[in-house]
Amino acid sequence: MRTTHQLICPISNAMSKVCLLLAFVLSLVINPCGRASEKSTFDVEKETRTYLDRIPRDKKAQSDAYFQGGYWLQLWSFVGGAAIAALLVQGRISARMRDLAQRLTRFKPLQTGLYAVQYIIVTAILSFPLSVYSDFFREHHYGLSNQDFGGWLGDWAKGLLVSLILGSLVMMALFGIVRRLQRTWHIWGALVALAFLVFIIVIGPVYIAPLFNKYTILNDAKVVDPILRLARANGIAADKVYEMDASKQSKRVSANVSGFLGTMRITLNDNLLNRCSLPEIEAVMGHEMGHYVMNHVLKMLLFSGILVVAGFALLRWGIERLLARYGARWRISGVGDVAVTPVAVFVFSAYLFVLTPFTNSFIRMQEFEADMFGLNTARQPDGMAEAALKLGEYRKMEPGPIEEWVFFDHSSGATRIRTAMRWKAENLP
Repeated sequence: MRTTHQLICPISNAMSKVCLLLAFVLSLVINPCGRASEKSTFDVEKETRTYLDRIPRDKKAQSDAYFQGGYWLQLWSFVGGAAIAALLVQGRISARMRDLAQRLTRFKPLQTGLYAVQYIIVTAILSFPLSVYSDFFREHHYGLSNQDFGGWLGDWAKGLLVSLILGSLVMMALFGIVRRLQRTWHIWGALVALAFLVFIIVIGPVYIAPLFNKYTILNDAKVVDPILRLARANGIAADKVYEMDASKQSKRVSANVSGFLGTMRITLNDNLLNRCSLPEIEAVMGHEMGHYVMNHVLKMLLFSGILVVAGFALLRWGIERLLARYGARWRISGVGDVAVTPVAVFVFSAYLFVLTPFTNSFIRMQEFEADMFGLNTARQPDGMAEAALKLGEYRKMEPGPIEEWVFFDHSSGATRIRTAMRWKAENLP
């Protein structure tokens, strides 16, 4: 005969199994798929709105006004450039600059270089009032600049000097091609323009950027070590992090991973270091590393190549028709005449101006990819959201969909915060 203990044990074991099964079923009902119960209460839109509501109304109105003013600034910059081109050709100023260059030398490349120097200086002077307004007075009006007028003017002069050197070289190369390859100049000219763009990307971080800012090696281990860990984990060959003294010019936060072929460097501006927490810095650097790892520079060059080739074809078509009608009045003999430069600049500028929504969309797509890479790499969604708030000091946070498509080359602040909160909801309990 069974003992009481022998009878009770099977019943007790069965009851334990039933209780465990009930507990498991209840856990599925309360917490489907075994996720942490907190996730079911994490409202992405609510969390996004919590961040956005932290911006004071007056600050939001100020950043909206600044960014929306930039829409008009793009238009006035284009109109101003068109007016300068019209003045130079209608007033035959461009033809007189060409004549002066021809009197000074008979060597064609040097004639082009001398004309280029005159053209760059004249256009810089004529556009100077708009430059002062847009880059100095407007920046101070919205509290975004730390630079006095003397410092700003010094940077403007340095930029002009760089433009004189590089602009003269590229014009000499382009007009040399036009004169020798009358029927296919638009193809070879586009290739030269792209080669020049690659050249600028290579030398820019090492030779041009230091003309405007001081770069020093950052030695703060609590900042450098996490950044280098992120770099090594993503195959970025870097053993140093640089700091740039951007605060002497503005209050904007930024960073970049730039260059290639031995010129690659990771750079943080001092505003990012001084104004942001370590999670924010990691989030920003994860984003910048995303550009590098996903070969966005190369993809941008390919995209630019398509635009430049199509643009040079349009340039040939436009110049030929304009010169056939107005060439004699402007005293421009043909496409190989350097005096045609204002016409060429206007045609190509109009082409790029019309394409603004499409180029912005391509850049914005890359920026979104970098945001996602940064979130998955740094795993700092709140850091990304906090950084987006600081970027919102000069970017409109909540634009309409059409407005964002046309004018934004980065995702809006609201979109970036929502992206970070959605990532957080799916990844962090």
